[in-house]
Amino acid sequence: MDNLFFDLRATHNPHRWFMPLSPGVCVGPPDNMFMFGGVGLASAIAAMERTTGRPLIWATAQYLSYARPPSVVDLDVRVPAAGKYNSQARVVGHVGDTEIFTVNAALGARPSDLSRQWLAMPDAPPPEDCEPGDHWRGATGLHSRIEVRVAKGHYGGDRVGNPEEDGRSLLWIRPRERFAVDAPMLAIMADHVPSGIGNALGQNAGGNSLDNTLRIRRIVPTEWVLCDIRIMGVHGGFGHGAMYMFAQDGELMATASQSLIVRVRERPEDR
Repeated sequence: MDNLFFDLRATHNPHRWFMPLSPGVCVGPPDNMFMFGGVGLASAIAAMERTTGRPLIWATAQYLSYARPPSVVDLDVRVPAAGKYNSQARVVGHVGDTEIFTVNAALGARPSDLSRQWLAMPDAPPPEDCEPGDHWRGATGLHSRIEVRVAKGHYGGDRVGNPEEDGRSLLWIRPRERFAVDAPMLAIMADHVPSGIGNALGQNAGGNSLDNTLRIRRIVPTEWVLCDIRIMGVHGGFGHGAMYMFAQDGELMATASQSLIVRVRERPEDR
């Protein structure tokens, strides 16, 4: 098994996997940490790719509950349809009898010489010329393992009264431990869409993901990923956003979208 950002382990059953949770895959205050949603999607993708032997095409996660360290998440893979070139699969992630997330996906590849992209990478300074992005909770848990550089907008800081009028931010992201950029790693990066809420509103705000959908175009070797985050709108306490993920050479690798609960941190104790 390739080296993964999280501790996914096989069992005697090729359709059953498990993942012990450590603070390194969790977020939240030190006394109340929980698994980062992107890790749930990423672990499900890894489990499905290994069970089917096929690469991810798309996956969508619905987040249902919280898993906290040091609990163990079990991942049950089902493959209700498997054809010559692609499989339809599903994962239920649970801790005991509590369902934490459900992921539906398609995996596979077809023989084809067609490879085009119509969405161009936006102009952005290289990561070494961008300011570091510090998460508002500080470098703890998962956020201590992810490096962020801000090419447009802001990330995790206090910027009250300065909304980004187009609701857009550009972040360079890479794992500090230099894991390969693969579909599971892109799933973890995709769960940074809520970081764009505060940037768009000009408030100390963020959110909790309700879902996460990842669509893979073409993954190429790259150290950094440019994440083009676009918040579409907020209303009734919920927000919706998308992300476009580019390799450093401009290759569009994947797209993502999320809906989330909007949370405004108005007081120090809320932060």
